[in-house]
Amino acid sequence: MTPQTISIFGSTGSVGVSTLNVVKSANARETRFNIDVLAAHNNVEALANQAIAFQANMAVIANADKYADLCVALSGHDIEIAAGAAGLCEAAARPCHRSIAAIVGIAGLPSTLAAVQAGNDVALANKESLICAADLLKAEALKSGAHILPMDSEHSAIFQVLQDRGDVEKLTLTASGGPFLDTPLDQFATISVSEAMAHPRWSMGQKISIDSATMMNKALEIMEAAFLFDKKADEIDVVIHPQSIIHSLVHYQDGSVLAQLGEPDMQSPIAYALSWPDKRLHTDVKRLDLSVLGQLDFYPVDPIKFPAIDLAKQALQAGGAMPLILNCANEVAVSAFIAGQCRFMDISLIVEKTLAAYAGLETRAVSPNSLEDVLKLIETGRQIAKKFLI
Repeated sequence: MTPQTISIFGSTGSVGVSTLNVVKSANARETRFNIDVLAAHNNVEALANQAIAFQANMAVIANADKYADLCVALSGHDIEIAAGAAGLCEAAARPCHRSIAAIVGIAGLPSTLAAVQAGNDVALANKESLICAADLLKAEALKSGAHILPMDSEHSAIFQVLQDRGDVEKLTLTASGGPFLDTPLDQFATISVSEAMAHPRWSMGQKISIDSATMMNKALEIMEAAFLFDKKADEIDVVIHPQSIIHSLVHYQDGSVLAQLGEPDMQSPIAYALSWPDKRLHTDVKRLDLSVLGQLDFYPVDPIKFPAIDLAKQALQAGGAMPLILNCANEVAVSAFIAGQCRFMDISLIVEKTLAAYAGLETRAVSPNSLEDVLKLIETGRQIAKKFLI
């Protein structure tokens, strides 16, 4: 088999590191992948070590101030070096079989868009890009012939068991429930940042940990699922499943339900995104043993404790730029919570108020159709949200 070329944007983050682990495992049996580009935001040392270890053709540091440091770190190695936003987009436009979009937040949109416009298949681990620019990305993919493949575990699960889309009644995403599943509502007012960061199953970054605690992360996944699989808000449900063994379910009109199960390890959906549509890759992921697990539990989402789910569905139903505005408002609110400018329970309230305020604007946009439109709307959403900080 001819090795496939992949590029990883966000290579030093958790998804990027897991992707390189999958590549290493796959290449131990036979050379399945060659690395063209590795890109990171700030971590010069880790990026340089990865580029050398995996013999990358190019290394890109998004923080242009770190360019000289990267040059020193890669001195003596035949590796092309670039930096800054322009460097990222130029690197993303280089031809490859699969581009891994794992840059955190809306900062990942320009390089993701550049990859799609170049006709590169994109394995998407950056949900914000799709939420803020779904119509734009899908239109450009249609022009270039690029595929946008899900790499989040929930969306990968749906992708793996999805058959005829016309036969599908609804989708169900599972959620771990986060750290406050059993916390009484009257204690939400005093939740601290450290408590919100204490996920019972995973150690994650600050933003995603807090999103998991408010269940806004699942709300964003609802919108991502709607855009990926062309589903309406009322065709997507969420169920709390603390063991995180079932990653998503697809309900069909004949009454059957297909689910994808596996140990909660990102290497599985990453491996599927890398190998699709060919034979699956072998990974070192722990094998699932249901007899040891014993039982699987499921609970409905409490809409009073976790209003983010309903907010996402409202934004989807409203359409246009509303999903983008929700994402912007959440980013502002989470940053404010971390800075001590609002309470944990105010995060969803700020999002709700921002959506209502934007809906009342006579000049509100229908849907952004260029990167410039997206960036302008992001600024609008952030400015509105900041007005509601307590």
